[in-house]
Amino acid sequence: MKIYVPLDSAAKALGADDVAATIRSQAAIRGLDVNLIRTGSRGMIWREPLVEIETDQGRVGYVAVDIADVPALLDGTLESIGLVDELDWMKGQTRLTFQRCGVIDPLSLPDYEAHGGLVGLRRAIAMTPADIVGEVTTSGLRGRGGAGFPTGIKWNTVLGAKADQKYIVCNADEGDSGTFADRMIMEGDPFTLIEGMIIAGLAVEATKGYVYLRSEYPDAIDIMDKAVVLARHAGLLGADVLGSGRSFDMEIRVGAGAYVCGEETSLLNSLEGKRGVVRAKPPLPALEGFLGKPTVVNNVISLATVPVVMEKGAQHYADFGLGRSKGTIPIQIAGNVKFGGLYETAFGMPLGDLVDKVAGGSLSGRPVKAVQVGGPLGAYMPRSKFETPFGYEEFDGQGGLIGHAGMVVFDDSIDMLGMARFAMEFCAVESCGKCTPCRIGAVRGVETIDRIGKGDTAAIELLEDLCETMKDGSLCALGGFTPFPVLSALHNFPDDFAAKKEAAE
Repeated sequence: MKIYVPLDSAAKALGADDVAATIRSQAAIRGLDVNLIRTGSRGMIWREPLVEIETDQGRVGYVAVDIADVPALLDGTLESIGLVDELDWMKGQTRLTFQRCGVIDPLSLPDYEAHGGLVGLRRAIAMTPADIVGEVTTSGLRGRGGAGFPTGIKWNTVLGAKADQKYIVCNADEGDSGTFADRMIMEGDPFTLIEGMIIAGLAVEATKGYVYLRSEYPDAIDIMDKAVVLARHAGLLGADVLGSGRSFDMEIRVGAGAYVCGEETSLLNSLEGKRGVVRAKPPLPALEGFLGKPTVVNNVISLATVPVVMEKGAQHYADFGLGRSKGTIPIQIAGNVKFGGLYETAFGMPLGDLVDKVAGGSLSGRPVKAVQVGGPLGAYMPRSKFETPFGYEEFDGQGGLIGHAGMVVFDDSIDMLGMARFAMEFCAVESCGKCTPCRIGAVRGVETIDRIGKGDTAAIELLEDLCETMKDGSLCALGGFTPFPVLSALHNFPDDFAAKKEAAE
């Protein structure tokens, strides 16, 4: 009997380790031959721990399993939800990047290969660097870390740079509120990230890579460390990648968890052992990055998507999506929702469908008032903008951003003035201090919002002026994007600000 229990952090927080241990002990007592496999998460976080049993028809799921449920599970009397792959949640998705997450043993290279792994790398090995870059460019893949910059253009810049050493740096400093896609891929399918980094190395002629991973992800750190060792022993990493005569190796580096170290130049400083402060650009990291050498800095999901682009071909990937937003996007659904989790779909689904149909609306049962997309620097989208298709340009046209595709839902009990204050306070706390608009502006922003909260009408104009200064003058997105949540709260929910004034009056 094959039984699958997730080892994902969310499942573990809900007791998955205890369930796995109980299955082993109960199976031994009953004399059952159980092959228990730990997997990543399928993304149905509201149903964790999701235990699956393999049958002739497929894998049958059991939700929110507790240790008390284990006897019934092994006896075959526990109520199931049927075949997991046939659930509406799973069937409605287009899983490309996350095709193996929750399905395979994350530390089994044979399992990875049996599910399509390394096909893309083997194809890349037979190609020239310029052809690999051309394939990624044609796919339309853009940075999934937030900026949405075309990956092929970035790689082409590094390929064209002349240097004795180039680097691939993976930004795994996932710090946005409501985001967990990077963690899930590292915990559930680490070899796809390793494969993507090797392909990136072959494409730009880099022979060394680093994953910069935040310390708050101990399980991801452990799994990535083990996966790198396994990959090296299997000849996937090292001086002779899969017998190709080409070299690429990589290391896992752990950061302390400062939010600003998710910004690429701060990350590079931290990786070099320096204080994690923003560097002025130019020079671009693509030309003078890690240790002053040409460096590709990509997010986890960007690099983890490269293998499927190379496996299925650029056009196959580009055929999904909307306009210049090609392919699929793993949307992380969190906040006040019935069905929180990760949902990978082609770009273009209306925001309202994601909130009302996929996420099931608010868990509280109250009307949804706002959705913040893109982490703590994302705009608050009101219901009047729920027809907006999920795409980079479409969100930009509505004053929003996609960022890392984290989506946090709020019902009508939320106080938007309080959320605007939180955004400014977050910026003040997390600012690296390098530039004045961010370092000082965020502090003054908190003070100004407090004045509005006390009924000072004139402070609204001051807040707007301050936000424009932060947008135009900040060195990086932390200061430059903080006005997005602040101004969207002010403009989309003016009643929340007016109510404070009236109460004071």
